[in-house]
Amino acid sequence: MEDWNRKLAAYRKSDLGRSLFELILTTTALAVCWVLGWLTWNFGHPALALIFTLPAGVFLVRLFMIQHDCGHGAFFEAKAANDWVGRAIGVLTLTPYSYWRQTHAIHHATSGNLDRRGLGVIEMLTVAEYQALSPLKRLGYRLYRNPLVMFGLGPVFVFFFQQRLPIGLMKQGWRPWRSTLGNLLGIVGGLALLIWWVGIAPVLVINFLTMVVAATIGVWLFYVQHQFEGVAWARNDDWDRADAALLGSSYYDLPPVLRWLTANIGIHHVHHLSSRIPFYRLSDILKDHPELKSVSRIGLWDSFKTVRLALWDEASQRLVSFREARAVASTRN
Repeated sequence: MEDWNRKLAAYRKSDLGRSLFELILTTTALAVCWVLGWLTWNFGHPALALIFTLPAGVFLVRLFMIQHDCGHGAFFEAKAANDWVGRAIGVLTLTPYSYWRQTHAIHHATSGNLDRRGLGVIEMLTVAEYQALSPLKRLGYRLYRNPLVMFGLGPVFVFFFQQRLPIGLMKQGWRPWRSTLGNLLGIVGGLALLIWWVGIAPVLVINFLTMVVAATIGVWLFYVQHQFEGVAWARNDDWDRADAALLGSSYYDLPPVLRWLTANIGIHHVHHLSSRIPFYRLSDILKDHPELKSVSRIGLWDSFKTVRLALWDEASQRLVSFREARAVASTRN
């Protein structure tokens, strides 16, 4: 494997002016969408107001990506700037910054490792693990992997309910609790202020739907980045960080507009190679190292086909659907 750590070192430095520009632009765009939605609602056009929740949701996703960069210490040079901007954004994204940062760090340290699946990931079983389950637990896993749950109920549950508690870190002292409870207080305070200023109906409806849109897009992006045709998973003894980054994370090759709106998060294999690179430098890496464009690439249309993938078949070293898993099991018995 090439020495990517050395090659990518020059891209890790953030640019204060560029970071502030991206932050101000994204926050302003989100605020404009919300204000237009609230005003339209209060002028007696609630159905029309709902249209603004779609662009607002997209810009909220982009704001989450800035929070994501802050969590990696990539958006600003100063740690305090990353942390306080990350915490402030977390009130809007319903994501407790310090708690999420810790679970996301676990994800980066264990991504693609079959023996270290845990926090910060979409649950995935091997074919053998699935077959060993009781019928009731199989049903539970099938429901969990159902697209209506994964991209419908799932995002709502995670962002509105699950992240209100430091799940998985509850026994690690007061810091995870401070993060989740502090985030909750910020959310409640922010909602109270908005309701006083704008009114309860437009705020609850428009902001709720904005978050649903953003959460759904966010879960979809995270899913496609690690659940795709050709992805690589390995047991602990065979796991390698660079291999896991390049082969276990996708290059989600989106059209330019979508790439900009999602803050280059589709260049996920490079992000996993070096998470300290600000999102606005990731596209430069593909230009300077075009060989990375063909690694773990998945296009927009092909990404929709990944929804059927649900289990890891260790024998064939690939993700398979439930139907394929049944067919494989019948041929091996």
